[in-house]
Amino acid sequence: MNLELILKNIKVKEYHGDKNRNKFIKGISDNSLNVKSGYLFFAVKGNVVDGHNFIIDAINNGCKVIVCTELPSFLDKKVTYIIVENIRESISTISSNFYKNPSKEIKIICVTGTNGKTSIVYFLHQFFSHLNIKVGMLSTIENVIDDEVLETNLTTPSSILINKLLRKMVSNNCDYCIMEASSHAIDQERVKGLKIDVSILTNLTHDHLDYHKTFLNYINAKKKLFDDLSKSSIAIINSDDKRSDYMVQNCKAKIFRYGIKSNADFKGRIVSNDISGLSIDIDSKIVHFSLIGEFNAYNILAIYSVVNSLNLKREMVLKTLSLLKPPKGRFEIFKGNRNIIGIVDYAHTPDALLNVLRTINKFKKGRRIITIVGAGGDRDKMKRPLMGKIASEYSDFVILTSDNPRFEDEMTIINEIKVGIENKKKYKIIVNRKEAIHYACDNCKNDDIILLAGKGHEKYQIINDSFFDFNERKILEKKLNKI
Repeated sequence: MNLELILKNIKVKEYHGDKNRNKFIKGISDNSLNVKSGYLFFAVKGNVVDGHNFIIDAINNGCKVIVCTELPSFLDKKVTYIIVENIRESISTISSNFYKNPSKEIKIICVTGTNGKTSIVYFLHQFFSHLNIKVGMLSTIENVIDDEVLETNLTTPSSILINKLLRKMVSNNCDYCIMEASSHAIDQERVKGLKIDVSILTNLTHDHLDYHKTFLNYINAKKKLFDDLSKSSIAIINSDDKRSDYMVQNCKAKIFRYGIKSNADFKGRIVSNDISGLSIDIDSKIVHFSLIGEFNAYNILAIYSVVNSLNLKREMVLKTLSLLKPPKGRFEIFKGNRNIIGIVDYAHTPDALLNVLRTINKFKKGRRIITIVGAGGDRDKMKRPLMGKIASEYSDFVILTSDNPRFEDEMTIINEIKVGIENKKKYKIIVNRKEAIHYACDNCKNDDIILLAGKGHEKYQIINDSFFDFNERKILEKKLNKI
């Protein structure tokens, strides 16, 4: 594409080197390893790595244009250097321009919040698929374009990849793209400039304070998504979350509220909630779902709000909603021998762990609950003792283990979780996660419930910066069938 078109709406401070703005750009990248001949390269200064240090590598790989915030010491006269004030905003705008603004050709539904993002995105994808509506999905679990499944390791991809995937969805005649928007992604302008039709707020609890530093910064990062909505957009918020009104203070979009306890446009009432599923009174009609837990009642109401705001027939909506199945690693149930139940859930925040354990306690009926839990390394340390406290209060026995330690010492993380456990007789430390799962299964009694919390759908364990194959869902299922 012509460089002049790519730079449309970009706030450029100055140019250096070859100032030919009629250059033809074959591709764009923010990773010097992916740069090819004729590419444009973004030099991004991140929290750990500074892309300016890789400018020479990008040029050696054939890069013709560099977008940066400061000039390198050596300038190649054959290369165009574009200095901008906001590199992340520039990435979003240039990416959108390069892929011919795909967000204007597809309806985008964006989901943000601390917990429930993946489930709602996954449920909405199922819902539209049941109605034979072509849809794409960008989520923590996987990216999907119609029937094509693509692996992912980020909740929200880079703006380059988002626009590339959106263009592919448009080419595949998808009507909707449903995507998660993490606080990191919003703060880093990865969704900046996208034409978003519907934004959903699930809930807000403490998370990612390692990145945002304060809870207010975290909330305001999420709020930015709603601040940027246009008058033609729709905002859907959880009225039972005490911060939901603050989130839409400056929102220009049409606002709908859903909830169970407070006044809302779309209100539900839980009729029953047990191991067989949920029954919810919606619009004076009782609908049964195979999903379990109050948190899923909120997820269902969020989806109900979306599809009603899109003016789909209500009878069809309720019938299709009743068909929803849970995503991998989200309160996923495995039944083993001796009537033992294994539950795998992605709960990696105090609020998520509390919701899951409260749900299990409601239907335990005399069963013991054994919880296996850890915490991610190089992430919010404040939540670790809270995780230990919640696990011990709502479980009969707790096994503290490794999660994704990254560059932290595993025992340091475990000891910080242990601080929150008051009853020291109720826990055991087994650092190796596979051994922890085996121990729980080998030492459980008939009818016990084993909760494996924290990693959910993940098929890997991150140690230092390496990803090791580790599918705990398979490990648990195999062991439950042997005991």
